Amino acid sequence: MTNISIAVSTAACPLCMEPGGLVIDQTSLWRVVRVEDANFPAFYRLIWQSHVAEFSDLSEAEALACMRAVTAIEKVLLSALRPTKINLATLGNVVPHLHWHVIARFDWDSHFPNPVWGAALRELAQPAQARLALSLQELDARVAAALQKLGAGLN
Repeated sequence: MTNISIAVSTAACPLCMEPGGLVIDQTSLWRVVRVEDANFPAFYRLIWQSHVAEFSDLSEAEALACMRAVTAIEKVLLSALRPTKINLATLGNVVPHLHWHVIARFDWDSHFPNPVWGAALRELAQPAQARLALSLQELDARVAAALQKLGAGLN
């Protein structure tokens, strides 16, 4: 069986060449960034450091480390923001480099209940960031603290 991630050129991969957002925390396995999107300010992305296309390309230990980090981000967003829903996605259709989207969704957001990539259903009277319960800097700090609590054993 051929591993598809080997066939993909890292020279053309934006997630190999660029951070992919504002870096919040990173280990030797992954980095977590906040996607700077005015409509979805609580949009985080866990990006696998090495170039693999599929979650199943990871070893069992790597998959566990990945999902522990995704779960830590989700828990922070739930406790800090009390969103209507958390969206988790790993698509990779456009960028075939393993990454997870962790997005806090609110019933008032511009697209809800549509996916963030779908059509907007409403315009917001005020910026989405202004409606969050805390600043993005504080949210980033909480995400980073939760990730750091996972411990050095995940590196």
